[in-house]
This record gives sequence, C-alpha cells and structure tokens, in this order.
Amino acid sequence: MDTNLDQAYWENRYQQQDTVWDLKQVSPPLKFYINQLKNKDLRILIPGCGNAHEAAYLLERGFTNITLIDIAPTMVDALKEQFKARPAIKVVLGDFFEHQGAYDLILEQTFFCALNPILRPPYVEKMHHLLVANGKLVGVLFQVFFEKNPPFGGSKQEYVPLFEPFFNIKTLENCENSCLKRQGSELFMILQKG
Repeated sequence: MDTNLDQAYWENRYQQQDTVWDLKQVSPPLKFYINQLKNKDLRILIPGCGNAHEAAYLLERGFTNITLIDIAPTMVDALKEQFKARPAIKVVLGDFFEHQGAYDLILEQTFFCALNPILRPPYVEKMHHLLVANGKLVGVLFQVFFEKNPPFGGSKQEYVPLFEPFFNIKTLENCENSCLKRQGSELFMILQKG
C-alpha cells in the first residue's frame, strides 16, 4: 500500500490529470440528498473536494455557506478562479486534519476512500469535532478494496464499529442510485452527531 499519500502525491495526480475517480458531475446519491434540503443557510463543508461538482450544484440550488478544502494547490487555485465571484463559497488550501470550523453538514464524496486506511479513526474523530450538535456527515463510501492505491474501500461490517462510537447511524445502506460505473460498489451514509 502507498502510505505516502501526502500533498505532493495529490498535487501530482491533479497536474497529470490522473483523476479517474472524478465523475465529472454531482454524485447521484448526493444530488438526491441535496435536493431534499430546505435550509439554504446550512454551514456545509466538503473536505478533499477535488473538482467540487457538489459545490457547484449547491450554488445552483441557492445554498449560501459552503467551505471547500483540498490539499492540492493546483486544484485549489482552479477552484478559487472558478468561484471567485461567488461569495457563498470559501476555498481553503490545507490539511483536513488541521482545519477548524463548525458545520451543520459535511458532504463525503471520495475523501474517506482517498485517505490511507490507518487514518480512518482520526478521520471519524475530526468529523465529529467539526460538526455542531445534531450536525450530519452524509455521503458515499466504497465497498471495494484496492490494496496498493486509492480509492480504498471496505464493508458495512467494518464501517459500523468505526462510526458508531461517535455518530447515530441513520442510514448506511447500499446505494440504489449510484452512477452506472459505481453501481454495487457504494454505501450511502447519513450519520448524525448526538
């Protein structure tokens, strides 16, 4: 397994345009979830945001407080340019594990699976820390597992004991509305901080 998934690794992937995980659109399960949200003033974080298709969609839907964070300078510069006239979006270059803030909703789309699996417990604790009381962590997790490089997956049986000490698991089920190339490989989660 490549354990050196640092800023240089991700910067190189973006510079080489080696982004096979990028759907080039909003993830269908997240689009469906976003469409149900009524409060447009939710404080939303998208960590490891990549090309931030979800953020563009949130803007279209009228959301007003979106923070994007990524570790790759090339990606962050592109996003700052893309959203420069959109004050509803704040773009941060930084390490998620050092990020500070208070959020009502965190959207998970390929960030968890991009991290070295040894960082999963700190990821869960950091998500819990960043969410306000009753805040939600919502998104997709992969069920397939690649041993050497991201995306790294797992199983529901592995994920439940990881999240359960910190969150009320509202949903952790097979996605019924994944895009074609991800069908059968995604779990949709709604986790709520108590």
